[in-house]
Amino acid sequence: MLILAFDTATDVATSALVSDGEVLGERRSRAVTVLEDIDALLRQAGAHTRELEGIAVGIGPGSFTGVRIGLATARGLALALGVPVAGVSTLDALAAGALGALPVVDARRGEVFVLEDEPRVLAPAELRPSPGTLCVGSGAVRYRSVLEAAGAEIPADQDERHVPRARFHAQLARDFGPAEAVEPMYLRVPDADKTRK
Repeated sequence: MLILAFDTATDVATSALVSDGEVLGERRSRAVTVLEDIDALLRQAGAHTRELEGIAVGIGPGSFTGVRIGLATARGLALALGVPVAGVSTLDALAAGALGALPVVDARRGEVFVLEDEPRVLAPAELRPSPGTLCVGSGAVRYRSVLEAAGAEIPADQDERHVPRARFHAQLARDFGPAEAVEPMYLRVPDADKTRK
């Protein structure tokens, strides 16, 4: 199965083209260039859009705008190409890239998204990792001092494990179906909703 996978929920967007578990290509950039990245991946692999059999998209949690860019791109491509879509949690993909690690994504506003028993949003100081727990992700890098003071271990800032990689989105993708059935994972109310009266 030829799967196009991408995630734009974090500051670093990732995309990959995967055929039957083999990674044909993978790119990192920004959410605004995800379509350019997809085109480059297809060209690099000598593949055409009509060969795609599924799209795996990151559903967050992460930046509201980034998540919406990813979902809109997946829905547009799925509609144009007639392929099914599967949503994959950004936290799950991050965890798959660093087995045994606790994924911690910067949620901004002094909070982090984490995957403990379930996805949650909380202040970094509220996170209580067991001593020696490896924490990965943009939140682990940003709140390194807080997490290390709590006993966690954080890899170097440039470590590959801090970025969710689209190859893991493709690996974790299940239940491909209509694009409109894929919902974003928001763990808090958007700022715009807080201003409504």
